[in-house]
Amino acid sequence: MRWTIKPKPEQDAIRDLMDAIKVDPLVATLLLQRGIETYEDALRFFRPQLSHLHDPFLMKDMDLAVRRIEEAIQLGQNILVYGDYDVDGTTAVALVSSYLLERYPNVATYIPDRYAEGYGVSFAGIDFAHDNEIKLIIALDCGIKALDKVAYAREKGIDFIICDHHRPGDQIPQAVAVLDPKRSDCSYPYDELCGCGIGFKLIQALEERAGRPVEGILSYLDLVATAIAADIVPITGENRVLTYYGLEVINQKKRPGIRAILNTVRKSELNVTDVVFIIAPRINAAGRMEHGRYAVALLTETDQARAEEMAKAIEQFNADRRDLDKEITEEALLQIQENKEEDRFTSVVFKESWHKGVIGIVASRLTETYYRPTLVFTRSGEKLAASARSVKGFDLYNALEACKDYLEQFGGHKYAAGLTLEEHQYAAFKARFEEVVSSTIAPEMLRPEIRIDAEINLADITPKLMRILKQFEPFGPGNMKPVFLTHQLRDSGFAKGVGDDEKHLKLAVQQGRSNPLQAIGFGLGEKLPLVKDGGRFSAVYSLEENHWNGQVSLQLKIRDIRPD
Repeated sequence: MRWTIKPKPEQDAIRDLMDAIKVDPLVATLLLQRGIETYEDALRFFRPQLSHLHDPFLMKDMDLAVRRIEEAIQLGQNILVYGDYDVDGTTAVALVSSYLLERYPNVATYIPDRYAEGYGVSFAGIDFAHDNEIKLIIALDCGIKALDKVAYAREKGIDFIICDHHRPGDQIPQAVAVLDPKRSDCSYPYDELCGCGIGFKLIQALEERAGRPVEGILSYLDLVATAIAADIVPITGENRVLTYYGLEVINQKKRPGIRAILNTVRKSELNVTDVVFIIAPRINAAGRMEHGRYAVALLTETDQARAEEMAKAIEQFNADRRDLDKEITEEALLQIQENKEEDRFTSVVFKESWHKGVIGIVASRLTETYYRPTLVFTRSGEKLAASARSVKGFDLYNALEACKDYLEQFGGHKYAAGLTLEEHQYAAFKARFEEVVSSTIAPEMLRPEIRIDAEINLADITPKLMRILKQFEPFGPGNMKPVFLTHQLRDSGFAKGVGDDEKHLKLAVQQGRSNPLQAIGFGLGEKLPLVKDGGRFSAVYSLEENHWNGQVSLQLKIRDIRPD
């Protein structure tokens, strides 16, 4: 594990920010590291406002999209809201379809079948639209590379509006409107929106055209916040505003589907981490194990009793997903060992019976084990399909671009992607991918890194600091929870292993004459001998509140430990 201390800002900048917003040097340092340099920056950071949202019409083609939707409504045309089967896609479909249905009846939804159709816009989906006399398809979280599908739809008299956030190819589909801030010809001020976020900008534009304020659609932000958290996009800029207000809506538990998911959770207030680990996996489980339409149905259900029944079914999907995930991960790890591929620069594994719905999770698990770019393949019809995951700093998308001669199609982001290829190309692709990664990845990228914000003493940790850090929320990419380093620690005699197989470490740390602070290190049980013998050690950690039996206390969440 690499420990990297972030560069400390210039002293003049620290002093200026301290004077401007009346904070201590540590808080000023943490803010400057996040690009907060002035009083105005700090005000926007600590007090997100709806007025900070950008004008949706700054997005290229937004006026065309709004005009075409208005035309469809005026002409009484059927509209199909189409989206991918993951959290981003299903929340986006739930958002746009329920918004339109409140104002217009002729709206249907479509989620492609993961196994029969695969990712993105499909010919089968367009045929469904044609068979049901649909004249307009709004594609969410997909479509930016669907040139042939959009052309096929045009031949059948069907228009497309594409709302996507993936990188475009060399050509843009010939749709009525293509909303994607990553278009090279789009000057929208923020290009890190997820698919559901772009769906929200579309309905914001429709509201604005109708002369209504954005406050009228705040109830949809629980869906947007869930998608932002699940899709691991930066929680900066506009995403920070959307997540901030979306968490408020989630915690009000107004949406029957989300309330049904949360009914078994004993937490009074959820944060982004809770959304990632509680809400998102259950929404995802529908598309992984059965069909994404179950997730859309749950998220759009208005009757609480029916939502509870749907949530029970999805809970079972999630339990089945966990079992499969564990089983396939074990098989994939064994395959790497049997093939003697532990020392490669990549992990590329394949078994045709692996469940397509969980290979993305398995790829993440393998990345955690070997920490290198990873692809997990399974059979999908006559082709092989894979989910790919990367490590911090390495652009997976560019690596796949260098292997595109072997691929039928691929798409995604810097750190996650999906692809398909012909089975006879598998061995050649695997060799080429290893060659590309080995020649381009920096050696340090193959070791997990902990980025440390600041070195502090335990005496610096106060309830006041914790109150300020809580205002840094919502945390996520671009604004991660601050990580601190402290030297010359010792255990005060409470160190022990806890949990299954005592794989976690619980202790109370002291520095000099400081009062002991409770600490927990998940997965650090093997470090017990290091702290048990009374020796001094350094730790990197974040701060959190521990809620137990109605009491709230400060606790160190330890990430790693080294002897001093």
